[in-house]
Amino acid sequence: MEFFLEIIKVNIKYILIYLLCINIIGFLAMGIDKFKAQKGWWRIPEATLMTMCLLGGGIGTISGMYTFRHKTKKMKFTVGMPTILITEIVLIIYVIIKYRVLIFG
Repeated sequence: MEFFLEIIKVNIKYILIYLLCINIIGFLAMGIDKFKAQKGWWRIPEATLMTMCLLGGGIGTISGMYTFRHKTKKMKFTVGMPTILITEIVLIIYVIIKYRVLIFG
């Protein structure tokens, strides 16, 4: 476990860059899927959108969902995505507190 924590400390810059990128991709994916839905074109699968949220893109996908008013009537998205995001945040806080991970130190 200590090895894992050392990796996190060393690579925090890369983790933050990854999270920024996956959130931008999630936001754009919601916008693109909405555009494709309006045109009647082939769509991005719902599983792909949920996977982006699971991979750390919760803020971006939820922001895109409400910005583009897309998938807001589907319980899977309006409840599922915030639940995933909150769970990820709680897990991160738990790891930081439990293992005293110094993210910026």
